[in-house]
Amino acid sequence: MKVLDEGSTVIMAECTSLQFVSPFAFEAMQKVDVVRLASLSDPELRLLLPCLVRMALCAPADQSQSWAQDKKLILRLLSGVEAVNSIVALLSVDFHALEQDASKEQQLRHKLGGGSGESILVSQLQHGLTLEFEHSDSPRRLRLVLSELLAIMNKVSESSGEFFFKSSELFESPVYLEEAADVLCILQAELPSLLPIVDVAEALLHVRNGAWFLCLLVANVPDSFNEVCRGLIKNGERQDEESLGGRRRTDALRFLCKMNPSQALKVRGMVRKRETSSSVLWQMRRQLLLELMGILPTVRSTRIVEEADVEMEPNVSVYSGLKEEHVVKASALLRLYCALMGIAGLKPTEEEAEQLLQLMTSRPPATPAGVRFVSLSFCMLLAFSTLVSTPEQEQLMVVWLSWMIKEEAYFESTSGVSASFGEMLLLVAMYFHSNQLSAIIDLVCSTLGMKIVIKPSSLSRMKTIFTQEIFTEQVVTAHAVRVPVTSNLSANITGFLPIHCIYQLLRSRSFTKHKVSIKDWIYRQLCETTTPLHPQLLPLIDVYINSILTPASKSNPEATNQPVTEQEILSIFQGVIGADSIRLNQRFSITAQLLVLYYVLSYEEALLANTKTLAAMQRKPKSYSSSLMDQIPIKFLIRQAQGLQQELGGLHSALLRLLATNYPHLCIVDDWICEEEITGTDALLRRMLLTNNAKNHSPKQLQEAFSAVPVSHTQVMQILEHLTLLSASELIPYAEVLTSNMNQLLNSGVPRRILQTVNKLWMVLNTVMPRRLWVMTVNALQPSIKFVRQHKYTQNDLMIDPLIVLRCDQRVHRCPPLMDITLHMLNGYLLASKAYLSAHLKETAEQDRPSQNNTIGLVGQTDGPEVTREELKNALLAAQDSAAVQILLEICLPTEEEKAKGVNPDSLLRNVQSVITTSASNKGIEEGEDNLLCNLREVQCLICCLLHQMYIADPNIAKLVHFQGYPCELLPLTVAGIPSMHICLDFIPELIAQPELEKQIFAIQLLSHLCIQYALPKSLSVARLAVNVMGTLLTVLTQAKRYAFFMPTLPSLVSFCRAFPPLYEDIMSLLIQIGQVCASDVATQTRDIDPIITRLQQIKEKPSGWSGICKDLSYKNASGDTGSMDPDVQLCHCIESTIIEIINMSVSGI
Repeated sequence: MKVLDEGSTVIMAECTSLQFVSPFAFEAMQKVDVVRLASLSDPELRLLLPCLVRMALCAPADQSQSWAQDKKLILRLLSGVEAVNSIVALLSVDFHALEQDASKEQQLRHKLGGGSGESILVSQLQHGLTLEFEHSDSPRRLRLVLSELLAIMNKVSESSGEFFFKSSELFESPVYLEEAADVLCILQAELPSLLPIVDVAEALLHVRNGAWFLCLLVANVPDSFNEVCRGLIKNGERQDEESLGGRRRTDALRFLCKMNPSQALKVRGMVRKRETSSSVLWQMRRQLLLELMGILPTVRSTRIVEEADVEMEPNVSVYSGLKEEHVVKASALLRLYCALMGIAGLKPTEEEAEQLLQLMTSRPPATPAGVRFVSLSFCMLLAFSTLVSTPEQEQLMVVWLSWMIKEEAYFESTSGVSASFGEMLLLVAMYFHSNQLSAIIDLVCSTLGMKIVIKPSSLSRMKTIFTQEIFTEQVVTAHAVRVPVTSNLSANITGFLPIHCIYQLLRSRSFTKHKVSIKDWIYRQLCETTTPLHPQLLPLIDVYINSILTPASKSNPEATNQPVTEQEILSIFQGVIGADSIRLNQRFSITAQLLVLYYVLSYEEALLANTKTLAAMQRKPKSYSSSLMDQIPIKFLIRQAQGLQQELGGLHSALLRLLATNYPHLCIVDDWICEEEITGTDALLRRMLLTNNAKNHSPKQLQEAFSAVPVSHTQVMQILEHLTLLSASELIPYAEVLTSNMNQLLNSGVPRRILQTVNKLWMVLNTVMPRRLWVMTVNALQPSIKFVRQHKYTQNDLMIDPLIVLRCDQRVHRCPPLMDITLHMLNGYLLASKAYLSAHLKETAEQDRPSQNNTIGLVGQTDGPEVTREELKNALLAAQDSAAVQILLEICLPTEEEKAKGVNPDSLLRNVQSVITTSASNKGIEEGEDNLLCNLREVQCLICCLLHQMYIADPNIAKLVHFQGYPCELLPLTVAGIPSMHICLDFIPELIAQPELEKQIFAIQLLSHLCIQYALPKSLSVARLAVNVMGTLLTVLTQAKRYAFFMPTLPSLVSFCRAFPPLYEDIMSLLIQIGQVCASDVATQTRDIDPIITRLQQIKEKPSGWSGICKDLSYKNASGDTGSMDPDVQLCHCIESTIIEIINMSVSGI
């Protein structure tokens, strides 16, 4: 009572020395009675100046004549008052800019906390607030008052109803009270959205002279009287009447009613109504409290019992448990109190807080409802930490939390609930250790099922208890490892699980800091997974891999987790490694196998990506062996994942990304297209035709049928046809028999249908076991040499040297179905070799460091060895690819036996044209068809398809191959059979510019075929360049080189003229010039060739007259002069033949 008396005395002291607005003046302002206002004394009029000045200066809404007269009276009334000038200056400020700065300051205060001294409205004050106010102009005065008022309003909003008294010079100095009141009234009138009058009134209760400022504010805005009174009554509680804040609120209402006596009864009615509603609320709260006390367990001892005492006397427990029938109701009461306190703003009394704490720290039975109750109680303690106010209550909470830790395993095993409160305890402890308070707030709101405002600062005491008393970081990590994994973990299991706790601990590197092994726990959890995939599994694997490779600190580079062992990985795939298994082992789910595959691939990729960093720290984490990777059925698992994309979430796409980066040979586009055909509608129809006979064929029967191939083909054909009806996984047991007998299929007399069926089965197997299948096939197709033991190649051998694939039996080169398989493997191993060398380069990056240390004094040379090794790798890959292309081009050439039969690549193309454009005899047509349908022709088409893909993937390969050159007999085939050969037009000018004569000849011959195939403007410009180069070379070449150059290139001029007739004149001039040069070189010889030159000149001048005899002349020249061995004479005859051919071509074209 003494404190209350002192508070009342202070309030009365504030009021005695100040003049309030009289009821007469307030009524005049309400009615805008100018006559009454004119009768006021100067001190009374001074209090109303802010409103009167705004009336006089602002444009009115009332445009009547009577108001115009009243306005004149107001102006006359104000003309003699000196203080009006300062108010006019206040009204001339830019209030829009002021409002923007005030909004920024509010945002800054909210971000930095209410107690922040930062201010945008007011810069650093040089003197006290009162002196600054005295020396400031009008704009700065507005900013000073606004900044102070906003600070008080923010503090009120953050005080949660607790009253405080704010000492402020500005509102206490009697000298500047009137001027401060003017500024306050102007600010509220000009910035009503920023300063709501009810909020301003609430803030003024917390400063000295607040009631006086409030009355002046309401008097200058008389229409707000009822609103202000209603707000003051609404914001007050019944219990406030006996507090300092309640007395100040009551006195403020009393002064307002004294200023406006006509509304006193109405205000009193509002107060009585508020009291009545408050009493009803109190009755409801009392009833709710009685219900809460009714379900509380037996009253506990006032002594805080230690855990040791409880353990010593297990039969006697002062912590009586909550009855099972009351658990659900208790949970509902807790959520109701959370809503009342967090949303409705209810402030519990001491009795309510005590009973709530007793209920929250009670111990329910081990049922699902009990687990839910403990979780709600724990979250309510976090949300409303003010319920724990005394050391005894805090000790009670600590004991209860310790009980939660002990009983968590028992609750989980008895209740059957996987997501128990133990995981929530661990998660909150980890969030406290990593200072993630916002995550704790989200967790609390999610568990309670309502969005309530929780200040991070209110969690500080709980953080201290958790991190220092209950859950130290070492205790958290040691406890987390002992938590059982979640059985059959999937996305269907919601809530907070052990995986969330382990993930947070891995992120904070707690396991490595305290040397706790987490590898076994993660491995067990990965094994206990099923679909649909839990979203936390992939982030868990990623952060686990990072903790293996990256040390927790530079000072302790060995502080890392251990990787999963190869034996543990192989045990996951035990069911699919053996060839005699058809389906997955049921011991582990497909989800577990895919997650372990994702772990292995991600680990290897991260290891390569961090090679340089690890080398700098002198660490070399263990890489998984190539034999392990060979035993994992990667493609089979990816295919299984493709059918489960909806249930696996992002796992399938993540695996595809890792494959495309590290295993490009398993991501060949042709394989995906083939897979679509195998898994499409046709496959379903074939399954419908599958009979029991087809299922009964064993690999042993297939082997016996292959053994009988030299005698009979019927049995093997029947079995192979039945096998085409099986799925890819069902074909796996037959793979070894199928590949090991491929060599027998190369013998003559094997039907083409058997070869095509074997090719089809091989392609199906390639969708599930490509790497193992390729190795078996390469070993099976090796050439059989008597008395020489065949070398068994491994996957690693073939990746290092992909050209081993082409060292197969020569008969494969003329067996299109098996050649198709060989080319498929070659393409795959070329891609695999690129990935292998890139990985090898990253793995051995640390080998360059000794050489870098020796280069002392060389600036900017640190990356030299890296660049050199990268260039060497690219050179090796280019040589490897070009060698493969050259070997394939050689395969396209006919063998000696085929040449003896009259087969050559050029004739094959010409036969196509002759069959289509000419009407030859039946015999000629049959010969052409034989040539087109031969095995060589089919192999050429397959090779051209592969070369086209290689050229498109890397155009530099095409450039390298053509700079190396190949037999000109293949040019018609490559230009017509490889669609991407047009890219050669880009580098032919560079090829022509080479100093070697052979490359220049090859370039011109290649260009002649490209011009016929691609008659483009670009081809024309390159052809014109070639003609000019030939003219230039004519002047510099010796006789022998001239003959060697022009004899093979002159026929190309005919192709230039056929493709581009505008070149006719230039080419004819070049031919005559060549002839003249040759004639001059043989002028001293006895043989006179002038008639030839004369004839050439005549042909050039009158080509139409020679068209009829060109054929005869060419025949005579060919028969009469072939015996001449003179190079120039032969060149002249070649020139003549070329000109005649051009004329015949042009005449026939006309």
